[in-house]
Amino acid sequence: MPKSDLQKIHHLLNHGTVEVVVKAELEKKLLSGKKLNIKLGIDPTGADLHLGHMVVVRKLKVFQELGHNIILLFGNFTGQIGDPTDKKETRKAKSQEDLEKNAQHYLDQVKKLIDISKIKIVWNADWLSKLNFSDVVQLASNFTVAQMLERDMFQERIKNNAPIAMHEFFYPLMQGYDSVAIKADVELGGTDQTFNLLAGRVLQKAYGQEPQNIMTVPILEGLDGKIKMGKSTGNYIGVNEEPKVMFGKIMSIPDELIIRYFELTTEVNIDQLTAIKERLTKGENPRNLKLELAKEIVTAYHSADLAEGAKKEFIEIFSNKGLPTEIELIKISADEIGIIDLLVQANLCPSKSEARRLITQGGVKVNNEKVTDINNKIDLTKESIIQAGKRKFIKVVKA
Repeated sequence: MPKSDLQKIHHLLNHGTVEVVVKAELEKKLLSGKKLNIKLGIDPTGADLHLGHMVVVRKLKVFQELGHNIILLFGNFTGQIGDPTDKKETRKAKSQEDLEKNAQHYLDQVKKLIDISKIKIVWNADWLSKLNFSDVVQLASNFTVAQMLERDMFQERIKNNAPIAMHEFFYPLMQGYDSVAIKADVELGGTDQTFNLLAGRVLQKAYGQEPQNIMTVPILEGLDGKIKMGKSTGNYIGVNEEPKVMFGKIMSIPDELIIRYFELTTEVNIDQLTAIKERLTKGENPRNLKLELAKEIVTAYHSADLAEGAKKEFIEIFSNKGLPTEIELIKISADEIGIIDLLVQANLCPSKSEARRLITQGGVKVNNEKVTDINNKIDLTKESIIQAGKRKFIKVVKA
């Protein structure tokens, strides 16, 4: 086996992972040269991915580079029910049409990292929809109610007197049976999926298969550095965001997340990560490392040229107090407009209340002068540059 592959296997098992079940067993399989079936199950209940979603996709990328069989399993059956993981209430069902549309959007995003022409795509409705009631009873007989109720999210609901629907107990059974159906050798997932991943091992053993190995990856914190990255909390960096927006968001992460982001969102190896830690320990300005981090990530999802352009613009705006090289021009049919109306009309703020909040907090500038009066009027007979927050700029003039 080439030395480069040995290094990739070591990286795969020891870098950016939380747990490998069973590690020695999986390492032996990887070193044997056998082509393994690597499963990643996705319920396409949402359309847009962020860097947190891509942590596990990066693991898939390494498995693909080692020549293993990548199987993306879309839950067009389980997705109609919804995984109760991390949910304080029963999830609402999704339509088949929505799930399939989201799945295509998912593929359009993950192909930024992996070659989707060389992966196998399967849909679990192909086998789950064919199970009869007797089959479901047989599946359920492999688990106890006590085992199901041990899950954190169910304990939380019991404590809050929130309902637990019976069908939610079936979710790990279905995800586990997916592994039986495709004969998975390895299944990947976040730490919040551990129970479901282990269910696959139980059911494979019950059906006479060798239990799959499991690899869990960390949950990535969002821009606030406190809670996991998510669209609902607004602390996310989207895979499809424009290079300049992505670059700026990465530059805004807390300094204590620099190492974690390098480890979980880039291609740096263990030696490179050690060198980055040493630079921080020796007192190097964290901003230098964030610039490298942002460039690395933007390059991965866009291109080296766009990353370099985003870096230059960021430095110009925030270090040299300059302006973006390109600013959108908006023309309005009036001689003047109130600042709040302008912010909303130009999509710089989602609502008037948000516009008021941004103004009172000093986050709005007109021609580089801070505006604090919510009743301020903008003279449209001459061109003005409006800045909202740190990264949004427009030019405005009378049509």
